[in-house]
Amino acid sequence: MKKINSTMRVHLWFETDSGMLFGLGRVILLKKVNEVGSLNKAAKALGMSYRAAWGKIKATEKELGDSLLEKSAEGRGYCLTEYGRSLLEDYDRWHREIEAFALKTADELFPWQVRPYEESRQNGKP
Repeated sequence: MKKINSTMRVHLWFETDSGMLFGLGRVILLKKVNEVGSLNKAAKALGMSYRAAWGKIKATEKELGDSLLEKSAEGRGYCLTEYGRSLLEDYDRWHREIEAFALKTADELFPWQVRPYEESRQNGKP
């Protein structure tokens, strides 16, 4: 068999009857807000409009019944609420555990080399 080096990708998200609830896109957006301290700057860095970013956050907050972002202490920009930080941590843990299980199972089932996505990113290969 030809030598194949593959990268496993796992994309997990939650939906409700109303649509997208929470997933990788929201995680990336919230992490970027946390990094830059601004929803507008985060949206621009991710190539989306402020309105689209605000709509995504508000839709999720409405479904969850709790805020993910709050005005920063300085009153300029946003930061994550305690609930928002907790949700990110829980999602990251959940995603890592599922990815580890999927990688283990892939190694057992498929005859080619499978590496996790994070490893391929660290080596500069998508």
